[in-house]
Amino acid sequence: MTLTLTDVTLTYPDGEGRLTALDRVSLDVPPGTLTAVVGPSGSGKSSLLAAAATLVTPDSGEVVVAGTPTAGLGRAGRAVLRREHIGIVFQQPNLLPSLTAAEQLQVMRHLSGGTARGARRRALELLEAVGLADRADRRPHQLSGGQRQRINIARALMNDPAVLLVDEPTSALDHERGAAVLDLLVTLTRERATATVLVTHDLAHLERMDRTATMDDGRLTVPAGV
Repeated sequence: MTLTLTDVTLTYPDGEGRLTALDRVSLDVPPGTLTAVVGPSGSGKSSLLAAAATLVTPDSGEVVVAGTPTAGLGRAGRAVLRREHIGIVFQQPNLLPSLTAAEQLQVMRHLSGGTARGARRRALELLEAVGLADRADRRPHQLSGGQRQRINIARALMNDPAVLLVDEPTSALDHERGAAVLDLLVTLTRERATATVLVTHDLAHLERMDRTATMDDGRLTVPAGV
């Protein structure tokens, strides 16, 4: 299943007028591929992720997530779509300080109505996938920044999403740890066949991506092919 945006325009109030954040943006992300989105601050990258995540409603255009058009969905319907089909990796992990690494993930499955035993099993599987099986019972203060970001990624995959949206995952990491996190995202995208969009300012590792699109003043330029 893919993520598709077609002619998406998004504006925000700006004094007596409107500020255009997305200007007829179109993007198709097939499963198992990773598209990086780069561009200067204020160019619309975060608005693109918000529209793709159904956190904001575009003025016009169409967003289709895992085969589901989102235009006719109400707030509850969008929440269900996010919970079942979209994984979001925020810039800051925002882990709960009182929970272990495994529990951070188990909470996500609990919110979706899964069993405690099934949630624990799934959490341990994902922690192994991100190289943290031996840190399952550690709390955030016992983990490095790179390890916390890996948990952030694993948490986003807890409900086996079709679409993975990633916001600046290396911004607080050094070069080596940042490269490791990007390698992990590429590997997980392939293995789990997610349609992944990565917003980044880190231009050093773009060769790892399937393609790189550029945002400029609300407009998205996407190279042909994948």
